Amino acid sequence: MCTDCGCSIRGKDGHDHHHDHHHGNHGQILDNPHLNDPKTITVIQKILDKNDHEAMHNRAHLDSHKVLGINLMSSPGSGKTTLLEHLKDVCDFNYGVIEGDLETNKDADRLKAKNIQAIQIQTGSACHLDAFMVHKGLHDLQLDDIDVCFVENVGNLVCPASYDVGTHLNVVLVSIPEGEDKIAKYPVMFRKADLIIFTKVDLLPHFTYDIEKEKAVARSLKPNVDILEISIKDKDSLKAFAQWIDFKRKMRG
Repeated sequence: MCTDCGCSIRGKDGHDHHHDHHHGNHGQILDNPHLNDPKTITVIQKILDKNDHEAMHNRAHLDSHKVLGINLMSSPGSGKTTLLEHLKDVCDFNYGVIEGDLETNKDADRLKAKNIQAIQIQTGSACHLDAFMVHKGLHDLQLDDIDVCFVENVGNLVCPASYDVGTHLNVVLVSIPEGEDKIAKYPVMFRKADLIIFTKVDLLPHFTYDIEKEKAVARSLKPNVDILEISIKDKDSLKAFAQWIDFKRKMRG
């Protein structure tokens, strides 16, 4: 976990969740901060304030190119990259992707193989993308050639929820094999969602998973959230996602 978003704060058991990374422009990070230390709270707030300012700049940059930005978040293995690979086959718009992973270029390479613009951001030990990282990615993409920019965040249902990366919409994936209770356990993430996608729904017959119950939990957290069920084996479900994006694009003009 990371020092700047509070993950390294010492827990009651005295164990530090810590790694040594410092994001640019964030200022000095306290070592082993304590949650009840006002200085710690001040530092974290300053970091978030700087991030939010950069996020506003990113949104303005996307707006100037008439590109819709979508932050794609989930736990690892829920199918973010696979969804983006297969979306290409059913949509009428062009899109690029800023890929966030701790290491390797594997996901970006998969997308490039489908002729999708993709920029890999390797975060090292950072458990989320921030607006500064995305800013760099935006300047490496050919924005004039795309209609939508996806930010595929680091697989993590905690820290990415705290960081505005400068997109217009948040989409959160939850896959059937993850099991029930992810939405209830990670409410901050799902309250941020404009759309929740249940992925790998073709596997429902093989799992004890009450999807309607999970939808009810999601709507108890955010009553107006949009929800889709997607299987990459079902092109109609993929088209529904493409249509949702088209609708949001038209709303923005």
